Amino acid sequence: MIQQETMLKIADNSGVKTAQCIKVIGHSGSRTGKDTRPTAGVGDIVTVAIKKNLPNCQLDTKKVYKCVIVRTKAPVKRPDGSYVRFDSNAAVMIDAENNPIGTRIFGAVARELREKNFMKIISLASEVV
Repeated sequence: MIQQETMLKIADNSGVKTAQCIKVIGHSGSRTGKDTRPTAGVGDIVTVAIKKNLPNCQLDTKKVYKCVIVRTKAPVKRPDGSYVRFDSNAAVMIDAENNPIGTRIFGAVARELREKNFMKIISLASEVV
């Protein structure tokens, strides 16, 4: 689960290496219980600030961008009862129309992206788990 101030690896060739989550979009944080912070899972959109990038990156480090989560360390339960989890937290930079900024996706992505209509990311990924 991704929450505010989580560092994310960027899994595309947009030129960004790492980004920090600023806000989880679509969650109000008005839950009750032990953990009241809004969290994001696979397929959720978060707002990020760029922390490390390549010198030839065309994205500005002083601006805020949106990303979709493609991998999480926290296990994701599937409807058949199985779980899937990855070694790192990773995201893909997206534009205003929810299309990826980069032209390649590195590493595996979760199948849950198909249910959230990120078909362009699914088609660019090398492996769908």
